[in-house]
Amino acid sequence: MREIVMLGTGNAMVTKYYNTCFAIKLPKETFLVDAGGGNGILGQIEKAGIDYVDIHHMFVTHGHTDHVLGVVWIIRKIAALLAASKYTGKLYIYGHAEVISIIKSIAELTLKKKDLQQLDKNIVLTVVSDGEEKDCMDMHITFFDILSTKKQQFGFSAVFADGYKLSCLGDEPYNEHCKDIVVGSDLLMSEAFCLYADRDKFNPYEKHHSTVKEACETVQGLKAKAVVLYHTEDKTYPERKVKYSAEAKQYFRGGIYIPDDLEKIKF
Repeated sequence: MREIVMLGTGNAMVTKYYNTCFAIKLPKETFLVDAGGGNGILGQIEKAGIDYVDIHHMFVTHGHTDHVLGVVWIIRKIAALLAASKYTGKLYIYGHAEVISIIKSIAELTLKKKDLQQLDKNIVLTVVSDGEEKDCMDMHITFFDILSTKKQQFGFSAVFADGYKLSCLGDEPYNEHCKDIVVGSDLLMSEAFCLYADRDKFNPYEKHHSTVKEACETVQGLKAKAVVLYHTEDKTYPERKVKYSAEAKQYFRGGIYIPDDLEKIKF
């Protein structure tokens, strides 16, 4: 059985949700995507029932604080497990050159020497380029640059052995650059900073984000079968699911998921 575990669903400044990050969980392996903004990631992983020994692959979309700072805590945790002989194999952390450099710099500035000794040994920081493909677990992954105007950011599309296609657009609006990679996805993951009705309140465009309406119009145009909306504000808590779903249904005819933190989506 496969599932997405939403470890966090909020934007950078939320307090009622954890920052957006998730895991693709297979029966015996787990693939992490981002880690939020701090050691709260350890609590989310524990609450989700994810075993660290099953985590051998991780992808970091970009270097903003709410996505990258938790990565150092993952490194520290895996390094501790390695030192205690409770983790076997390697942890591969993928990302574009800039974010890998950021992760390495933060690690070197903050981690203990014994933990740093695991970098490039059992914890491998791996640079991926735009359009690069990798076979990982049960997935054939294509990484792509979303051409962000703020900070370089990558998304990815994963095709499973049975042909199921899951794509992640990152946390900024869709860019035509990746159309050929993500079109026709069975499940497409997209940011939606706020409701279109609340756009004047939250100013999503100034932050390079989109609304539920625009995200769903995009997904409809890309012929996706289902959409996951995340990276949201938290002022609509706890009615977010109801309110976002109502707006989404006006612009997208497929499956709609507005997950809460720790919610699991089976696919």
